[in-house]
Amino acid sequence: MNRILLALLALPFTALAAESVSHAPAASGGIAGQLAQLVIGLLLVIGLIFLLAWMARRVQRLGPNNGKVIKIVATQALSPRDRLVLVQVGNEQVLLGLTPGRINSLHVMSEPVHLPDGEPASTEFSQRLMELLGKDQKDKS
Repeated sequence: MNRILLALLALPFTALAAESVSHAPAASGGIAGQLAQLVIGLLLVIGLIFLLAWMARRVQRLGPNNGKVIKIVATQALSPRDRLVLVQVGNEQVLLGLTPGRINSLHVMSEPVHLPDGEPASTEFSQRLMELLGKDQKDKS
């Protein structure tokens, strides 16, 4: 797959190289033609990049992870760079702390947090989380 993509990316450059070898550069009046060829080649390369990016996104959606075993239940921003994320993996929910350089597992929920569909999980999630963490801290002492 990578070789095919590399060959497709190199195609415009090989065509331009072959064309420049076969034609001797014109001494007079050829600047406008060369500029037009350069612009057309550049537009083709940029178009090819966008096409390949679109195809890569389509292939990722059709991949084996379409069953979505891992789901993000809710997120809560703590600061511009730090956040809490509640992730469901199978039947288990895990609270993760995300910082720019690290991901820490903070807590594994003993009973899953259920959020109604279509409702934002911002304030209810934080309240429910504090209740669950408070219950677990009392149970441990």
